[in-house]
Amino acid sequence: MTTAVGVTGVRRWVRRTQSAHRERGETLGNFYFAVLFVAIVGGMAHKQLAVVFWPAAPHASGLAGAGLALALTGGLYLVLRRLGPLALSRPAASWLLTAPVSRRRLLLPSLCWATVGAAAAGALGGFAILGHTTGRPVTGAAELLPAYGAVLGGGLLLLALGAQADRWWSARSDDAAYLLLAAGLAALVADSAGAAIPLSAGWPPATAALATVAGLAVLLVAFWLVAVRRLEGTPNERILEASRTAGTLADSAFGVEPSFVTEMVERRYWAHRRLRSRRLPARVPVLVGQDLLMVRRRPRRLLWLAGASTLPALLAHAPGWLLGAAVLAGGLLAGGVTTASVRTDAGNPWMLRMLGLSSRAAIVQRLWVPGVLTALWYAAALALLRALGDLPAGPWWALGLGLGPVGAVAAVRKARTGFVDNSLLPLDTPMGSVSTGPLIAAFAGVDILLLGLPTVVQIAQGDPLSWTGVVVQTAVAAFGARAYVSGTTATDRVELSGR
Repeated sequence: MTTAVGVTGVRRWVRRTQSAHRERGETLGNFYFAVLFVAIVGGMAHKQLAVVFWPAAPHASGLAGAGLALALTGGLYLVLRRLGPLALSRPAASWLLTAPVSRRRLLLPSLCWATVGAAAAGALGGFAILGHTTGRPVTGAAELLPAYGAVLGGGLLLLALGAQADRWWSARSDDAAYLLLAAGLAALVADSAGAAIPLSAGWPPATAALATVAGLAVLLVAFWLVAVRRLEGTPNERILEASRTAGTLADSAFGVEPSFVTEMVERRYWAHRRLRSRRLPARVPVLVGQDLLMVRRRPRRLLWLAGASTLPALLAHAPGWLLGAAVLAGGLLAGGVTTASVRTDAGNPWMLRMLGLSSRAAIVQRLWVPGVLTALWYAAALALLRALGDLPAGPWWALGLGLGPVGAVAAVRKARTGFVDNSLLPLDTPMGSVSTGPLIAAFAGVDILLLGLPTVVQIAQGDPLSWTGVVVQTAVAAFGARAYVSGTTATDRVELSGR
């Protein structure tokens, strides 16, 4: 018969054993580096952060404020769901989760940190909405928007905590959060086509708003205490899944290796799916057929991809070069729907050898589906910008179709990059040394987008688009795609090296 023991002593022993090889000077040095890094970055980017959260003059309308509130609410809930919100460190998950210790005391620190983070994120969101939508000086209930945001963040944390316990409404809550996020982005896009009128009146008195915030805070604290009493009911597998997520994010940040996160997301998605599909016609090439099956098995991602074609409209009032760059960057998103199979091919060349396919044949087949998706996405995004009057007259939809090979090749090159090479020599700069490996990996795929430079120039100039411009961009894209395939593949090998 086992009895529960105090977790404080066990946790102290694990922490002491884990850090027994470290010196006190090393720990203090790490703390000093973290504080200094935050101070330097804050000193360099404090003006940019001030513009993001509190611009000199409000420029967003009430519709934009409502859309931003909906988008932040849905996004914060989805982030909390993906992170747990309850998670443990790797030593605690390995040694303490199954040990005879008090689960409530074990999970309480994680809950406290998650509560603080969610409340802080909600407060920052409310502060940003206040700065962008409310006229100066701020009076009335508008002053309490950050407090409302903090309470909302705490409420979302409690909802995510209940969903982590595998309630019957967990999947429905995720769907509702996706709808909130989509509605918020739609409101922002709709606002970008209209006039921005700051909210300077219509707020209730500050006294009534303060009483409302206080009541909601008391109610939140009561529910939080109830959640603390029910911490023991959280399943172990949910906590372990959140702990693996936190560990993967830490490894990815420490090693500057984003592929860890990408692989984790892909494995987690397919691990919870039952695959049932029809056999495609034999005339379809085998790798093209695999990409088509992946597209058909992920209809929700196609819906998000279609909705993302409206996002460039948010930069309608930005400089032309920035709008053009944003449109080109969307090709990486569109082409990345099926590029997980390219990473699989690069890591398992024996599969291509069994299929009797060379590296050139494999890349050519892998480019078909991303090429169609990126062409349709570019055409939809540019056609929408033209319909909103943000682009001059011309066949912009045809230009989008001509850009298809650019986005497809960029996405495939990004997928073929592989792991970050940290053995490369660093670069010495006035700000210090910069690792070359992560820098090269970050720009892999982005460099191919330079083939869309004619489109960026056309959008930046603001002149009407002619069919000559469409032909020039199509020719540049086709030539670049052909050069990439010829230069990075061969007919006598199957290895897909990261190029």
